[in-house]
Amino acid sequence: MTVALSSQPAAAAPRDAVLSFITEKAWLDLACELIPAGQPEAENPLDPDLPGGKEEGIALLLADKLTALGFGVDLKARTPHRLNVIADLPGAQEGPSLILNDHLDTYPAGDWAAWTMTDGHPFRPTRHGDLLYARGTSDTRGNLACTLLAVEAIRAAGVRLKGTLKCVYTADEEKNGPDGSIFLLDECGLAADYTIVCEPTAWTAPDGGWGMGIAIANCGNFLVEVETTGIKTHLWRPDTGINAITKMMELLPQLEKMSFAHTPAPHAGGTPPMVTVLRISGGVPREMQFTPDSCKAVLGVVGILPGMTRDSVMADINRVIAGALAADPTLKAEARPFPGALFVDGTGEQEADAEPVRALRKAYGEVLSGEPKLYRKNAFNDTIRFSERGFKAVTFGPGEDGWAPVNESIHIGKAVAATRILALTVMDLLGVEE
Repeated sequence: MTVALSSQPAAAAPRDAVLSFITEKAWLDLACELIPAGQPEAENPLDPDLPGGKEEGIALLLADKLTALGFGVDLKARTPHRLNVIADLPGAQEGPSLILNDHLDTYPAGDWAAWTMTDGHPFRPTRHGDLLYARGTSDTRGNLACTLLAVEAIRAAGVRLKGTLKCVYTADEEKNGPDGSIFLLDECGLAADYTIVCEPTAWTAPDGGWGMGIAIANCGNFLVEVETTGIKTHLWRPDTGINAITKMMELLPQLEKMSFAHTPAPHAGGTPPMVTVLRISGGVPREMQFTPDSCKAVLGVVGILPGMTRDSVMADINRVIAGALAADPTLKAEARPFPGALFVDGTGEQEADAEPVRALRKAYGEVLSGEPKLYRKNAFNDTIRFSERGFKAVTFGPGEDGWAPVNESIHIGKAVAATRILALTVMDLLGVEE
């Protein structure tokens, strides 16, 4: 059963006007405009050794829309074609400041033919029942549409905010933020009292009921390269050499089952600290007559919690490899950070009764029945970059943490509800002039 929108009466005419502006049609129209903008150029693979995306198409579209809404807009880039949007709406008087954040890049669509729900075109928004399908619907242009529509509703209702509202839309989030949030925070002086990152936090229960959580913390991640070395020999005499791929196959299960030293967090996250294999390569083209003497694997370390560090993660992995070396004298293996990979910290938790969590919880209760779940999000998003620099930042949005390789989708009813929650939260946090 789907959670119903609350029929609770509005407290004031401006609030009524804001909520009535936020309709299914308004969200769908905006989402269907934003999702394909600047694509597929904005696809941005996590792989540090591959080129990044180009987000300027969607950035320029958003800049025009925010300018029309009365924001002062600044476009900043650390790398050509990778624009970040900083839009500022000064408050009518002294008051707090709030950043609404989303990112402009998406992860790659992969094989277009596999997008069966969009007729083979991953960037063609297509509705099926309550779901809108396309790359970027859930992560995160559908969520971005929520932030923009919430702001548009506030402006259309003539609401004057006491505090300052900033809409910040970043490049390079899928690669952990060097050209985006890190650049804006460390080189451009971006700051605010509070940040709400509108990324996926929604959930669906087995009985069909649904809601949205508030991610009050995040887990981190890291990429590690492991290499095994063997002795090359002719394929007719494999018994005279040491096959590096075979040795890697024996080592990887030990790494996948390993445990990391860590202190459990109050909100632990959906995935414990663990290893997953992302790439493996061995053998040399034009040398199929010979067994491989080198094999490399790229590991993703996920579920990283506060207190874990780059050094501690490498030490734990090296302990497993040392044990394998001791058990097998023919094994030669070493681990190193993957070149160019950033270590992403797990973050501390925001307090449930402090801003901006309080305001989000209050608005959630007005729009949807019940309390939102407070939890630790397992994935990277720009919330981490704000939090690790001491800003009060949380994540809230209607997408779900499925991260579908193909046929990505977002629930339309959740998107409408999230937009209303965001609009009420902005007015509560920043205050409204009577």
